[in-house]
Amino acid sequence: MEIIAVAKPFSQLTPYELYAVLRLRNEIFVVEQNCVFQDADNKDQGCHHLMLFQAETLIAYARLVPAGLAYSEISIGRIVTSAQVRGSGVGRILMTHAIDQTYKLFGKGPIRIGAQLYATAFYQRFGFVPDGPIYDEDGIDHVQMLKVI
Repeated sequence: MEIIAVAKPFSQLTPYELYAVLRLRNEIFVVEQNCVFQDADNKDQGCHHLMLFQAETLIAYARLVPAGLAYSEISIGRIVTSAQVRGSGVGRILMTHAIDQTYKLFGKGPIRIGAQLYATAFYQRFGFVPDGPIYDEDGIDHVQMLKVI
């Protein structure tokens, strides 16, 4: 089945898209990972939102963040894939689109992410390298990673 990638600023999200984004983020971060945190962090409004749909179902998502909102560099955050599509290559498709869209929106420059530690090898395939110490965020080990052009 075809995967459709859509990237929009917050102000252009439909109620359906916003609900699907929040539902997927909560499904994975809060329920699956048992991580109680404030997902609605007042950064969404300043970001673009990359959504991958299969039919009308949101299967993957990433938040594209301008420099200065989360880090001094541009950033990609809230990277998530639905459990139903893991292992199918959707994560690679998501990251490829996320990097491309981030450059189109904000220009070419370093991209910083806060990666869950277990996923560092995945992000290294896209040129990200660990950049700092391991830290705990909401009970999950993370490390900042940087992709430099």
